[in-house]
Order: sequence, then C-alpha cells, then structure tokens
Amino acid sequence: MKQVLVLGAGLVARPYVDYMLNHEYHVTVASRTVSKAMNLIGDHPNGEARAFDISRQTQNLKDLVKPADLVVSLLPYTFHVQVARECLRHKVNMVTTSYVSDEMRTLDGQAKNADIIILNECGVDPGQDHMSAMKIIHQAQAEGGKILEFTSFTGGLPAPDANTNPFGYKLSWSPRGVLLAGRNSALFLRDGKEVQIPGEELFNSCHVESVPELGDFEGYPNRDSLQYIDIYGLKGIKTMLRGTLRYPGWCKTMYSTRQLGLLELDEQTLHDMSYSRFLRQYLKLSPGSDVKEEVAEQLNLPTDDPVIARYEWLGLFGDADIPFDRGAPIDVLVSLFQEKLQYAPGERDMIVMQHQFTIEHSDNSREHVRSTLIDYGIPNGDSSMSRTVALPAAIASHMILSEDIQLKGVQIPIVPELYEPILQELETLDIRFKEESTKT
Repeated sequence: MKQVLVLGAGLVARPYVDYMLNHEYHVTVASRTVSKAMNLIGDHPNGEARAFDISRQTQNLKDLVKPADLVVSLLPYTFHVQVARECLRHKVNMVTTSYVSDEMRTLDGQAKNADIIILNECGVDPGQDHMSAMKIIHQAQAEGGKILEFTSFTGGLPAPDANTNPFGYKLSWSPRGVLLAGRNSALFLRDGKEVQIPGEELFNSCHVESVPELGDFEGYPNRDSLQYIDIYGLKGIKTMLRGTLRYPGWCKTMYSTRQLGLLELDEQTLHDMSYSRFLRQYLKLSPGSDVKEEVAEQLNLPTDDPVIARYEWLGLFGDADIPFDRGAPIDVLVSLFQEKLQYAPGERDMIVMQHQFTIEHSDNSREHVRSTLIDYGIPNGDSSMSRTVALPAAIASHMILSEDIQLKGVQIPIVPELYEPILQELETLDIRFKEESTKT
C-alpha cells in the first residue's frame, strides 16, 4: 500500500484525507496539534496521526518524508521549500496548493534529476483558475483564435443565505491572511496599458463584477497579473486582469481600514487595553472625546455611514479587552474578525470564480466567453473552500501515485495532461464550470 504524508491538519485538510483514504492509500497526517490529525483520520485502519511542529522539529521531517511515496504540504507557504528539499533528498513526489515561490522554481532541475514532480498551485485559486482558463485558451488557440482580453475574479464568501453580517464576509481561511492580502499592490494590463496600483490604493480600485444567478459583486485586482501573460501563452493580449470578489461595501470598508493604519504590522504593547482605548491611543484622538465620532471625522464620513456602522458592529469602539498583551494593529483587527466573522452551525460558504474572454477568430469575428464556477459548502459538512482547494490536490496526488501523470520537475496545472483529468473528475464531484459564449 502506497504511503501518503499530509503535513498540516487545518481548514482544508479533511476532503484531501478522506479522498486519499477512500482510494486505499495509507495516510499519515502530521500536525502540531495531534488531536486535529486524529480527528481527520478517525478510526480508519489506513490512517495514522503524528505530532509534528516543523518550526521546532526540523530533524523529524526526514523520518516522516523518507517512507512516503507522496507528500502534500498544507502548511503555511513559507515551509514549502524546506519540505521540497527533503522530498528531493529521498526522491518523493510533492503537491502543494500554494503559489510557486522564486526559491521553489530554482528546484526544477533537481526535481527532474530526482525523477519526481513538485506540483504547486493545485487548489482553487491558484489551481482551478489556471485549469479552467487554460482549457478555453488552448481550445481557442487550436482553432486559430487569439485571446484579446482575459479577466478572472474569485471570491470565497458566505452563500447568500448565510450572508448575515454587515461585512458580507465570514472566515473560511486565515483571517490574518485575508487582511494581509489587503496590503498588496497590484499590476495588470488594461487596453494595452500597464496599470500599477499601490497597496494603499488597492481598495480604491474596485469595479462592479456581475455574476449570473448571483448579481453584482465588487472586484479588485490581485497582485501581479502580468506574469500570467507568459505563463498562459497570451503574447499580444490587450487586457489581462486577475482579481478578488467581495460583496458590495467591502472595498470602502477596507479602504477606510487601511487609511486608519489598522493593517500595519508594527507591534506595540496592548496590556490591559480595550479596543476603544487602543483606537484612542493609536489614532491620537482627543482625550475624553467620542471615539466613534472622531474616527468618522478622521475618515471624513458621517457617523451613520455604513463603514462606521460596520466598525461599531465589529466591536472596535467597544470596551472589551484585547485578548493579548502585545501585537500589531492588524492583530487587533484579526482578533475581532475571529470573534465576529465565523460561520454558524449549518451555514454554507460559497466559492465564486468567473473568467471572461474576448477571442478574435481567424475570420476576424469576435467571441465573448464567460466561464463561471459557483460552488456551495455542505451544511454541517465540508466547506466549499476546503473542497475546492483540497480535491484538485487529492485528484492530482492519486494520478501521480497511479503514474497517470508522467511530468517531472516543478509544475503548475496549465498543461492538458494535468488539467483535463482533474477538471473531469471534479465534475463527478459536482464542482463544475458553466460556459456561455456570444459571437459578434
């Protein structure tokens, strides 16, 4: 029986573990909190739970990796290269759902020499975004067409029936990761011109993105879209934009949050401090003034503005104590997100992904193609986020172990050998894209 090592037992691990156990692999889940690993394995005879903290037990990584036939790293991305180097030493295949780092790319030659694959970006975003886009791009190119415009937006959100708080958002992954992403700058191509958005203006760069069956969302750019011109083979394209979807109101709120400095990372003493006292001190508000009124004034907003109402609902103006003695402003916000933006039992999350293409065909006609994924979590079961992230990685892992994938080196799923069978099996699991086109 082939051996699979799962590093990490976080929010997206369960569908991966279940899939691999159901396909009769021996699965070892190694986690800093062994109870989480045990919960994933249950009483399955082919499952094993191990206590492992990669930040403190580096020497034990070898003992975990060496007997494995494949390692999936669901750890924070900062540990992936460390895991990859150990996989190289023992010639063990590896899968991650994270973006390929520059350091990971340098391991391509070593992976080919070791006759292994290190497959990255095999989740939902990154992952299914690549796969579904490349399917349409390759088809258009095979027919002699040229992609003139490509936009792609993805959001992990509450389903409409679970959209019950003023933020229009609930946590299906790390709240700190959500907020840190709001610090990123963005670079994209629009109508042949490069557009660069500094981090402080990211949330001031939103536009309406309409999704069939669901209505209007806010879309804003995500990091560097230009790199995908080469990755996707789209030389000569006029518009190239990848971004994030949120319910209306998110961008204005997060823009104000950035203006207040609440996404900053410099730590400070927070001992015996309430949220309102922190704001008063951090924003240098007048002694004895009304915190809500002064924050509204700093933002040049009326006190009844929805942004101010969201802050009040969150508890930023309240007298509750901050639950730690030292941290950065972003950590103060994270603590409130963790408390207030949770899913209630039985509530569903939702993944929305939408690609839009303008294709010029060889007869000079043009076609607009829309490809949309709308997937819902299972009430009291796996979230959509966990399924759409974990299942592509699990399917790829199974294909690697079954030797249906022969690719070696550092890879992402942009070639037919990878994306075609993964997308096909995802459809059998009710994760599918709906495509529609209009010709002009």
